[in-house]
Amino acid sequence: MKSVKRLEIIAASLMLDKLLRQLESVGIPGYSVIRNVIGRGADGEVSTDSDFASTAMSNVYILLYCSEEELAPALDRVRPLLKKYGGVCHVSDAMQV
Repeated sequence: MKSVKRLEIIAASLMLDKLLRQLESVGIPGYSVIRNVIGRGADGEVSTDSDFASTAMSNVYILLYCSEEELAPALDRVRPLLKKYGGVCHVSDAMQV
């Protein structure tokens, strides 16, 4: 088993390409994206009740694993976008089997 960092990012779907480009620019080898994420956060409820909301106004969930060395550069690239456009990023420890 190998120790890795788990990053979970929830952001507006319109930010997806920008976020992925930043992650790829620091060598993040892979990620998973779940579209049309709904839930409730500090800013209230996010839902996809209309066709417009299900595309342009929806959120995406990005899940990725990286090494300790890749973590700081990834956060340095993602943090400014999340501060400017909104979203959250959570980091936790994980084990790769």
